[in-house]
Amino acid sequence: MSALTARPPLEAVLFDLDDTLHDDTRAYHAAARRVAAAVAREKGVSEQAVFDAYVAAADRFWKTLSVETLGIPLVGLRAQKWYDAMRAVGIDDRARAERCGVEYNVARKEVLELWPGALELLVSLRERGLKLGLITNGLAETHREKIVILRLEDAFDEIFIADEVGMIKPDPRLFRLAAERLGVRTEVCAMVGDRFDRDVRGGAATGMFTVWMNVRDERVPPDGPQPDAIVDDVRDVERALFGGSAERPRNR
Repeated sequence: MSALTARPPLEAVLFDLDDTLHDDTRAYHAAARRVAAAVAREKGVSEQAVFDAYVAAADRFWKTLSVETLGIPLVGLRAQKWYDAMRAVGIDDRARAERCGVEYNVARKEVLELWPGALELLVSLRERGLKLGLITNGLAETHREKIVILRLEDAFDEIFIADEVGMIKPDPRLFRLAAERLGVRTEVCAMVGDRFDRDVRGGAATGMFTVWMNVRDERVPPDGPQPDAIVDDVRDVERALFGGSAERPRNR
């Protein structure tokens, strides 16, 4: 971890949402496993095989997310992912895939929760007088509701969701837009996120201080850029931004 040094004082902090402020991977895996179990019971196939196929389909979708796909209703995309997953285990049933999409959405809502300390972090940064923004490649169809469920609707001065702004991270224009809407220069803004290629690259390209929430124990790619700070717990973000050595309790 490294602290903010030799830079103008921070005036704003941007946060990613999924796997930065809450454990999205745990939530979507739990929901996918519940749906996979139902499919397995009905169709006589392996629950693990269905689950693995869905995770692979979801990973492909998010890795290939582009501006062109932003306008497609997520309900249809989710059904397509389940259809692809079931096809991978020998099931061709579009009607069941559509039901899977609905069941998955319901199940995921039930397991959403913030990382311990996430809300306290946002409150503390507010008390420091900082402006806060949320910047996510998620889609408004689900993320507006997710923000409410996580009790974050009043935590930010501005919220930037990919399909609402027509841009996706790491497009530097999105980071510049966020700073502009917050009324600050990029040089006095920090970006906190879990995805190196989306959050760190995008923030660094515009001169922001970058904090990598490295929750998957990944390595900095050889082509960089080096994050200004690396943490694996949201409770360490404030110390990464401002320095200090006080230990926080860890009861994840």
